[in-house]
Amino acid sequence: MTKQFTLVIEKDEDDWLISDVVELPGCHTQAKTMDQLLERTKEAIRAYLGSTKNVEISEKFVGVQQIEV
Repeated sequence: MTKQFTLVIEKDEDDWLISDVVELPGCHTQAKTMDQLLERTKEAIRAYLGSTKNVEISEKFVGVQQIEV
């Protein structure tokens, strides 16, 4: 059975892509390309879930919104 996770993806000052898995505190990774980032993020999620017996998955994420001021 698969589960969907929410990613926040940012680009740092050195052009590295960084993903944070919203539902899994502390679960993040980085890569130079989007394809590589998504694969590494899947690996990070598997490692996170496999290393912790009592994983608390946050269900409180609402969304990301951009506004112009």
